Amino acid sequence: MGERTQGNAHTAFVGEAKAYHRLLAFARKADDEGYGQIAKLFRAVATAEGVHAERHLRLLGEAVIRSTEDNLKYSFDQETTVNQVTYPAFIREAEEEGEPAAVVTFRQARDVEERHAVLYKRALSAMLRDKTHDYHVCQVCGYVAERDPPDRCPVCNAPADAFRLVS
Repeated sequence: MGERTQGNAHTAFVGEAKAYHRLLAFARKADDEGYGQIAKLFRAVATAEGVHAERHLRLLGEAVIRSTEDNLKYSFDQETTVNQVTYPAFIREAEEEGEPAAVVTFRQARDVEERHAVLYKRALSAMLRDKTHDYHVCQVCGYVAERDPPDRCPVCNAPADAFRLVS
């Protein structure tokens, strides 16, 4: 792929991924305000933006989907790199620039990414048992709890009602 096309595909991916998340946030707000139909529209368009983002990732060669076992191993490696290399650098730079809110956000994300790696590793080792359970995601920092939400989030201290069931 040509350099400019690759850059454009990357820019397009970032834009579509941002739109996906922004629209899901808009849908939650519409639901909260009682506009269910508008929330459905936001979720539908978010889904379309997700399709676009995935297609752009495939163009970039970054969305190669293999076996579930391989995908778990890949995800574990990615989370480990992000929590051990990427976020520590972000934290250091935010501290150097005197950005305390960014430091907190990056630290919490780093800690949650570490948790994600643990979950992937656990899932990989339990894959053959084929047992199912729910996950609950902290809507403040993204911490993922297995089975039931904790009374308080271990990363950001949010209460149990800040967790959303993901099934």
